[in-house]
Parts: sequence; structure tokens; C-alpha cells
Amino acid sequence: MQRRTFLKSSLASSALLMAAGAGLLKPTRVLAADWNKDAFGAKDVASAVKAVFGTSDATDSDKIKLKAPALAENGAVVPIKVSSTLADVNKMAIVIEKNGTPLAAVVDIASGEPFFSARVKMGKTSPIIAYVMSGGKLYKTSQEVKVTVGGCGG
Repeated sequence: MQRRTFLKSSLASSALLMAAGAGLLKPTRVLAADWNKDAFGAKDVASAVKAVFGTSDATDSDKIKLKAPALAENGAVVPIKVSSTLADVNKMAIVIEKNGTPLAAVVDIASGEPFFSARVKMGKTSPIIAYVMSGGKLYKTSQEVKVTVGGCGG
């Protein structure tokens, strides 16, 4: 081992240990300790949506675009995209109605264009519902996706 490499790694390790000892590195901040257990553990759509947004009363909107395949050959990886032209969007959520735990994702939007893309797991044919919180009001749109091979153990 070269002397410079040894000194660099020793210095980095010392700095890391000092920061941890001083309480500057807190694992609870890094490891997503504040996740919404009630929302992601809910067994029905209404409970999950209420746990995320505080209400389950949503208005259908054509200003939310949900793009998902009409037929998914493998329920383990169903690609979805959600975008919105609503103003002042601050939160988006994806709910899969017939999954055991229907809430698939929640995204906080700080600023910019509200867009979300992911691959979700679906156990069987089900509607996918996209919820968007805009200006203190809750909006939604949905699309039915037919699954030929289940992804949640089916």
C-alpha cells in the first residue's frame, strides 16, 4: 500500500468517526425512518388514500395523464407514467385497487413539472388509480390493466 493512499483513507475514516461520535450522522435521517406505515399497510383504497392525503374524497380529472399498458404480460414489472397539467401540485400517489396492500407509491413534488414514472407490481387484473393533490384539492384518474401472469405470488 502506498503511503498517500494510507494517509487519505486514515484521514477519511477519522473524520467519519468524529462526525458519528458528535451526533452529526443520524441513521434515522438517512434510512427513511419517517415512512407512512398506516398508508402503506392499509388493506383498502379508501384507508390508504386517507392516510396519505387526509381525505379520500377525490374528483375525476382529465388534467391527469396515466400511461400504463392495457395488457401486462408480467405483473411483477408493470411500467407506469403519471403527469399532470394541474397547477400547484404538491403530492402524487399510485394505488392498485386489487393488490393486498393497494398503495404502490407516494411522491412529494416541491416544484417543477409534476411527473412520475415507475414499475409497479400487480397481483391480478386491476384498476390503477393516480391521485394528485393540487391547491388543497384531491384529483384522480384511473386505468384498468389486465395482468396475464401475476406478480404478487400468482
